[in-house]
Amino acid sequence: MGRGKSDRVQRRRLASRSGKDPKRQGRPRDWYWEAYLERAQKRYRERSVKRRVKGEESESPDEAEWTFPLERKAKLHSIPRAEEKGDSDGETSGIFKVPKQQSRRPKIRFSLAPKLSRRWSQWSATGTRPRSSVINELAKMGDPDLLEMVEQEGKSSNRDITYSIQMSEFQKREQSKDSVFFRDGIRQIDFVLSYVDDIKKDSDLKAERRKEFELNLRKTGLELEVEDKRDSEDGRTYFVKIHAPWEVLVTYAEVLGIKMPIKESDIPRPENSPLRYMLGPVKLPQDVMFPRPEYFTAQFSRHRQELFLIEDEATFFPSSSRNRIVYYILSRCPFGIEDGKKRFGIERLLTSNTYSSAYPLHDGQYWKPAEPPNTVNERYSLYQNWARFSYFYKEQPLDLIKDYFGEKIGIYFVFLGYYTEMLLIAAVVGLACLIYGILSMDANESSTEICDPEIGGQMIMCPLCDQVCDYWRLNSTCLTSKLSHLFDNESTVFFAIFMGIWVTLFLEFWKQRQARLEYEWDLVDFEEEQQQLQLRPEFEAMCKHRKMNPVTKEMEPYMPLWNRIPWYFLSGATVTFWMALVVSSMVAVLVYRLSVFATFASFMESEASFQHVKVYFTPQIATSLSGSCLNFMVILMLNFFYEKISAWITKMEIPRTYQEYESSLTLKMFLFQFVNYYSSCFYVAFFKGKFVGYPGKYTYLFNVWRSEECDPGGCLIELTTQLTIIMTGKQIFGNIKEAIYPLVFNWWRRRKARTNSEKLYSRWEQDHDLETFGQLGLFYEYLETVIQFGFVTLFVASFPLAPLLALLNNIIEIRVDAWKLTTQYRRPVAAKAHSIGVWQDILYGMAVVSVATNAFIVAFTSDIIPRLVYYYAYSTNATHPFKGYVNNSLSVFLIADFPNHTAPSEKRDYTTCRYRDYRHPPEDDENKYLHNMQFWHVLAAKMTFIIVMEHIVFLVKFLLAWMIPDVPKDVEERLKREKLMTVKILHDFELKKLKENLGINSEAFSKQVLMEESKVQLAKSTI
Repeated sequence: MGRGKSDRVQRRRLASRSGKDPKRQGRPRDWYWEAYLERAQKRYRERSVKRRVKGEESESPDEAEWTFPLERKAKLHSIPRAEEKGDSDGETSGIFKVPKQQSRRPKIRFSLAPKLSRRWSQWSATGTRPRSSVINELAKMGDPDLLEMVEQEGKSSNRDITYSIQMSEFQKREQSKDSVFFRDGIRQIDFVLSYVDDIKKDSDLKAERRKEFELNLRKTGLELEVEDKRDSEDGRTYFVKIHAPWEVLVTYAEVLGIKMPIKESDIPRPENSPLRYMLGPVKLPQDVMFPRPEYFTAQFSRHRQELFLIEDEATFFPSSSRNRIVYYILSRCPFGIEDGKKRFGIERLLTSNTYSSAYPLHDGQYWKPAEPPNTVNERYSLYQNWARFSYFYKEQPLDLIKDYFGEKIGIYFVFLGYYTEMLLIAAVVGLACLIYGILSMDANESSTEICDPEIGGQMIMCPLCDQVCDYWRLNSTCLTSKLSHLFDNESTVFFAIFMGIWVTLFLEFWKQRQARLEYEWDLVDFEEEQQQLQLRPEFEAMCKHRKMNPVTKEMEPYMPLWNRIPWYFLSGATVTFWMALVVSSMVAVLVYRLSVFATFASFMESEASFQHVKVYFTPQIATSLSGSCLNFMVILMLNFFYEKISAWITKMEIPRTYQEYESSLTLKMFLFQFVNYYSSCFYVAFFKGKFVGYPGKYTYLFNVWRSEECDPGGCLIELTTQLTIIMTGKQIFGNIKEAIYPLVFNWWRRRKARTNSEKLYSRWEQDHDLETFGQLGLFYEYLETVIQFGFVTLFVASFPLAPLLALLNNIIEIRVDAWKLTTQYRRPVAAKAHSIGVWQDILYGMAVVSVATNAFIVAFTSDIIPRLVYYYAYSTNATHPFKGYVNNSLSVFLIADFPNHTAPSEKRDYTTCRYRDYRHPPEDDENKYLHNMQFWHVLAAKMTFIIVMEHIVFLVKFLLAWMIPDVPKDVEERLKREKLMTVKILHDFELKKLKENLGINSEAFSKQVLMEESKVQLAKSTI
């Protein structure tokens, strides 16, 4: 009833505009057609006048038509097939060469009611109303004789009109919301473009760009189908569905060098390990892990299609290869000449908002399997077996990920999974070291003496700041000394050496895993294949010069170095400036710590309410925690701004290939992130407390703030606090952002768009409402992982729990990334990659630096070396060798020697105070407050430890790298077998083809071939 009422209201409105009342007319078709024809004639007259005026004003030779760069490889598509002329978009490949004046004719959509243009094209697809299909085609071509045909068609009976409307509504309701096909139900949608036809000053320019772009897409052979905005959910968005027919796929599969199967492989899969039954709960079913059998493959050639295993042309190319081919065409398709330069590429159109989005479709809804006419829903399989958090302990279906998202995203998840597996070993060893620290805490002589009221309680320590701070007793740091022992004990040295070896094993075994992956995913020759095929469209558009490629002997775009030098200088200056900004922000945080420490100290001394918590919450702890939190917030803010600037600068450098673009951006981002995240940790580890001076002669920052001192037990516990806050905060913030951000934005976008729930919410509209993953989405995932790798390796000697925290984060990270890619993001365009790229070189660099940083942390930040020196050289107690170490490590200062500007304002009855250093006492007039011999012994021991540890770890690293082959032996054998079989299959195919072409006797030909092969073999053996 509601729908009938709305239809009647709409008819009255139309009638009122045309001056007729349906209640006074006997037949509703008369008033509808008269109103329609009036509007159509008016629009046609207005556009004709505008076209004539515009044509008289400017007729530039620059508007001459020019062809698509790769059109010469796809000439067979320029002639339309008969069955393609019924496309609902109404423009066939037969009109590609229409002159410009004809192409400007208005597109008059024939419709019996609102939305009926789409339904009548559905009738034409089924053959029920062939006459309306012809009218639709002519309408979209702008035929001026259409109006007479419309009048004749308008004389049809009212009963036929009503029947057509009812059947169209029925077909619309019956159509599956998850259909990934054109309206004919046969042609698969490979890509979708969307745009909003808004009324702005540049709307005509955008419309002209879209028209030229879509015309050129059809010239390449692509088939397009347009969904009118009246059929969209929001009533504003047009959708252009793109289908790549077989001829286009085979042409560009050859251009891109895509490998396709030629024969099922006879090489068995690797046998199950002996731990298969123990690891049963973490394994996935075989049909999920290996959804397709293995094949021998070869680069596709359209001239040798009989060689390949083509059972069904519609399913021969997987969906990832199809959308990769279409995107390759989209990124190089021209859309006009502006400012004397040719413009092309979907990215430019997206940037100028000519199109609002471009994306391939998901297979279907992730929460239910495929329904007819869809045959498969890999998205559902991925969600069920990979993206659910309840499967956090399961292995990943890597082949399924590769088939759906492409090799580039697949190899990221392979790396993340492998890294997580290796972290399990480091986490177990780190946890064991922590347990050792807990068990040995009561036996620690240093913390026992500090906590003893008779020893630590009687040691008066010098003030930690000038004037405001008071003297304090050593036993006030009892809790800190016990916590410090958890991470600063004998196992620290062992764990630092172990992690140096672990990093080497991690990288060497990753080489093997990567080599196995290249074989399994047919990526062995990928780099050589793709060198000339990855030119960025922006680079081609900006290049005015061309030079001959010495390898291919073809002319290619070329940009001289002097054109790039200014941008290189600007890039280097910007990166340097932002790194300096990071260092200055760290200094600002340091100034905050120095200035706030005195405030905390005086406040906690004066407030009686803090007296009972001073044992647990000292001014040192309060300053360290607040400073670390402030530093973390500064890190996040600087990251946000630098990401935008670095991406813009990299584009201005005009890199030649996508690989160069990513490498340049990676270098900029990593240098900045390295300084941003690690600068505060480097300060605490290697600078804090090292250049303090001594009472009466302290060093000052900017001659104002006194340098920070370490705790009597060392700075290791503060470094641990800093690492914990930054590492844990970054991981929690990153996971929340990755999970909540797309979820909230998708919900809000759907809420804004859903204006009429009765309209069809189609597959392309569902994907349109999802968040975009973006070309740099994977870049930020790698960057996050590499920064975490730095926390795990660079400072792991001070925080053995870092591998455990990273392990827990990665287990969650894998499922969060899987969930958001499967459910919250549009399907990314598939891309190939054979390795993790420049990130591998960064990991190698960090592995080398980590050996040095951990050696310096153990030597200079930890207290283990001074204790060992005392144990072997200065201890006098054979029963308890470490007894007296605390007293030995503290020097004595005469309070009377304090300058007036540093002495506490409140006078005390103390004569001396203690401070952490190895210096002569005030009684020694000749060497008063100079470093004593023990200081030099400890320094020599520290330097010796650094040299010995580095040499041992580097020696083991080089031995392991030499012993572990980059490519496993079984993979080498499989590669040789596959190459041999591929050559044999190609040889047999060419031989058979040659015999068929020549038509000669098979026996005589075989004998001749055997004789020739024998000669070749004899020649080889002679050589």
